[in-house]
Amino acid sequence: MSGRVFHAPFIQTNPHFNLVAVVERSTKSAHTLYPGIKSYDSIAEILADDSIELIIVNTPNHTHFQFASEALLAGKHVLIEKPAVDNSLQFNKLIEISNQSKKQVFFYQNRRFDSHFLDVKKIIDSGKLGKLTEVHFRFDRYKMELGQKYFKENNQFVSSGLTYDLGPHIIDQAISLFGKPLKFSKTTSINRPGSQVADFFHYHLRYPNDLNVFLTGSLAVADPLPAFVLHGTKGSFIKTMADVQEQQLIDGMLPTDPMYGIEPNECMGKLVTVDESNERQTTYVDAHQGNYNLLFDAIYESLRNKVDYPITADQVKWQIQMLEAEDTL
Repeated sequence: MSGRVFHAPFIQTNPHFNLVAVVERSTKSAHTLYPGIKSYDSIAEILADDSIELIIVNTPNHTHFQFASEALLAGKHVLIEKPAVDNSLQFNKLIEISNQSKKQVFFYQNRRFDSHFLDVKKIIDSGKLGKLTEVHFRFDRYKMELGQKYFKENNQFVSSGLTYDLGPHIIDQAISLFGKPLKFSKTTSINRPGSQVADFFHYHLRYPNDLNVFLTGSLAVADPLPAFVLHGTKGSFIKTMADVQEQQLIDGMLPTDPMYGIEPNECMGKLVTVDESNERQTTYVDAHQGNYNLLFDAIYESLRNKVDYPITADQVKWQIQMLEAEDTL
């Protein structure tokens, strides 16, 4: 699903890339969408293809480190799906291999380019909220049945469960905005019948200047709360999770479609500010257009023009440290 929805459409339509090949070890279906694509039976075969410069690793979570390492050692640049690796030891080793091979490793954090998150970032940057005091990010779903992807539901894998599935999205969003927290606490729980892995997580991040950031994800929320709630000394901003890109891509829309990434009008964020006379003003903020292609453009700029990739190794290292941490409550 990841390759079909989140990667191939962008590699195919972005003029800076050519979609060359895919590894399909069971059903051969990529050719139905991309008639000219090569379909290899093994990773060794795709790594031996000298025409390929960049490999995307979007295999089960616990294989990311091995396959990304093999690609780097084969002389390929690598883009890794989230979560990048299982733990800090693997992460440090991966960066070491990248440095030794002189090939770049990129981290896939597409949710930085969601329309709703771009709205949040713009509001923060505008200063309209004053000094931020309390920030809540939520990623909720209602899905009580166990999933079909074994690596997400089996506790023998370190990178299983909701923490490693949805956690990388909102942890990265917080880190991209506020940096490394001074300290954090973590709570997880299991609520679905028969589940082996966490299907609820909550992080409390403490930052300088008394900023508290709360990150929550759950698979047992029938009526989701707003995904983004920000409070500051001058106002509040509330925004639902309204980005449409994932569903559009699932439905077959290409990123080149003029309607791609455009939210419905009724999903506008609510901004409430308080002036010096203690008068409140409520406005509704027009949404940005979401655009995951910005991530692929950033990879191109890094490889061809030496522009710094915005998702840094340090940021992902901090994320991995938070993912692998033991519960504190």
